[in-house]
Amino acid sequence: MMSFSKGAIAGYLALVFVSGAAVGGFGTRLYTVSSVLSNGKGIQPPEEMRKHFVSDLQTRLKLSDDQVMKLNLILDEARGRFHETQEKMRPEMEAIRQNQIDSIKAMLSPEQRAAYESLIKEREERRKRSGPGRGPGF
Repeated sequence: MMSFSKGAIAGYLALVFVSGAAVGGFGTRLYTVSSVLSNGKGIQPPEEMRKHFVSDLQTRLKLSDDQVMKLNLILDEARGRFHETQEKMRPEMEAIRQNQIDSIKAMLSPEQRAAYESLIKEREERRKRSGPGRGPGF
């Protein structure tokens, strides 16, 4: 019969405990990600994402109130620059979109073209209802 020292037994027990904790943590993470994505709550509004981001940095990095204020200013500036860039790109993106529509129309029969134009109108209405910045809907 094999005999184990108390240290070896303690080591094996610790290994089993750590392995169980790792598997449990991974399983919880996997379940949480799957359930969040499956119930449609995985997409947060930008303001909620920002609050979570600031809160996460504040907690993990132990930011002072002054640092949180500076972080918010940095995020505001970056948001403004993103919006400026999007606005500069908007005409070019719209031209590409219109070219795509025109090219598709050119390959369709007259009956198909009428149905396609109806589809485009539906998507435009949906895009207007969903708000700005949601893309062309294609």
